Amino acid sequence: MKSFARFALAGCLAAAAGAAHADEADFLRSFQGNFAGKGTVKVTTDAPTVNVSCRFNSDATSNSLSLDGTCRGLVVVTRAISADLKSSGTKYTGTYVGSRTGPAQLSGRRSGNAINLGIRWAKEVNGDRTAQMTVEKSGEDGMRLTVIDVDPKTGERVMTSRIDLRRI
Repeated sequence: MKSFARFALAGCLAAAAGAAHADEADFLRSFQGNFAGKGTVKVTTDAPTVNVSCRFNSDATSNSLSLDGTCRGLVVVTRAISADLKSSGTKYTGTYVGSRTGPAQLSGRRSGNAINLGIRWAKEVNGDRTAQMTVEKSGEDGMRLTVIDVDPKTGERVMTSRIDLRRI
């Protein structure tokens, strides 16, 4: 009887893991498409806020998400931005390109409708090499990209970018 109970428990755990993978795949695929929107960016925590207009192409599979786009601010400044994420269950790892310091490493987890990622910059930004990024599903056709860093002078968390996008 103990063998049967262990077998049944193993079967339930495998089924739950399969359901979790299916949920993650559906979540990732919901980001598929072309997006456009507006937001704000600060180069450093004490820099002035710049309004930006952005366009992204998002390619999603059952275990990956790739965002590739550009943001334009101050009419003449354009920056290419991309993020490539791979999932293993609710854990995510990847790379972010768009910072003037070079490619940054990403790692984190999904919580509800958001992928919460730690950023490891290639070089120091705002006194250290860490920040937080959130890729959040916003309604059926929206996405929000947010970066939060710590101001080295005050120790306070500062939103250095927030971009709200809609599927086009």
